Amino acid sequence: MTNFIQSAIVIGATGLVGKVLIEQLNQREDCEKITAVVRHLDPALSRLNKVQQLLLSDFMVLQSEQVQGYSHAFSCLGTTMAKAGSRAAFYHTDFTLNAHFASLIAETHAHFLLISAMAADPNAYFFYNRVKGELEDYVRELDLRRVSILRPSLLLGTRPEQRPLEQIGQKIYLKFMPLLPNRFRFKPVTADAVAATLIKAAQTQIDNFKIYDNLSILDDK
Repeated sequence: MTNFIQSAIVIGATGLVGKVLIEQLNQREDCEKITAVVRHLDPALSRLNKVQQLLLSDFMVLQSEQVQGYSHAFSCLGTTMAKAGSRAAFYHTDFTLNAHFASLIAETHAHFLLISAMAADPNAYFFYNRVKGELEDYVRELDLRRVSILRPSLLLGTRPEQRPLEQIGQKIYLKFMPLLPNRFRFKPVTADAVAATLIKAAQTQIDNFKIYDNLSILDDK
């Protein structure tokens, strides 16, 4: 079974995975319209012929009528504790904004696809993983037509902003990459692989709810 990605709305559109996802969607013949929800107009997105940018200073003002009519909704929004500056700010971005978007999509017939984290768990010791787990639980309880959740490991690629810990992780990984088995479940994944898995899930998923672990993403690289 193949589902056509006729139209898509994306938050987190200017991040590492979001930009790659939109570029891949823009190349698809079946995708006629892509809306990128952004805080600032992005010149790179402006050059893509199928992309329109919905400019909002605060994603919490996104309204239900603005998300209607899409076949798929992608949430690629996320930050880090370092960039957010506090637990409250991190929670606002990674939980509150994503939850708001998901709740609006629940009022539509769109397939909702979310990038979470490998160790997402509402009972996790680490705050980051706990927030991701709480978001997954929240999304699971919504009346969404179809849900796909991706749980990638460390993401490889060049971000628009500096993330020192991720950059250190990437350097360590690249040094020891030849020693790791191909199906090592903690193996970092590229933004291209995550975007490819999002598109594959959008096209082929039949289940109402499905989680794609890191090995599933590695298989799509």
